Amino acid sequence: MTLFSAPESVYSHRARIVLAEKDIQAVIEEVDPAAPTEQLAELNPYATVPTLVDRDLVLYDSRVIIEYLDERFPHPPMMPVDPVSRAHTRLALYRVETDWYGLLPELESDEPGRRRQAAKRLGESIASAADIFAARPFFLSEEFTMVDASIGPILWRLPSWNIRLPREAAAVEEYAQRLFSRDGFRRSLTAREQALR
Repeated sequence: MTLFSAPESVYSHRARIVLAEKDIQAVIEEVDPAAPTEQLAELNPYATVPTLVDRDLVLYDSRVIIEYLDERFPHPPMMPVDPVSRAHTRLALYRVETDWYGLLPELESDEPGRRRQAAKRLGESIASAADIFAARPFFLSEEFTMVDASIGPILWRLPSWNIRLPREAAAVEEYAQRLFSRDGFRRSLTAREQALR
């Protein structure tokens, strides 16, 4: 199994978290997203990261990749077993991807004004969810799930985006420290990601 991954990509990071949390052995091929290799372009029509190759199967959307890994390696499970809880988890994933991941192009923009505006919106959105972060050890769950694997890369990068959460969002900081102290999270970090904090 090979994961083509960029060392600072939020999307790649969440795939690496799932690999590490499940202790899946995979070769990590680092790719510069601005100059994808010919091999990556042959595997993935979009030449994007992450791209997962598992024998003859090639997957190139981070959400598809993490769900595939959870189904292919079911222990420990990262999605609830019952349909109602799974639906709630999928909705939470959708919200995280739409509201937070949706700001990534602006956060990584060359225009300082756009970056500042996106950082303000992201900080406010995360802070407004403080009560949800306080309710359980993990996001809407007693166990680490796909949602946590998706939120962790965002929270890890807040300082690099000049986002400081207000004091009222202390529950988010506590949650973040629980994620960051996990062995799987620590093993998922590239050297460049470690340098972000």
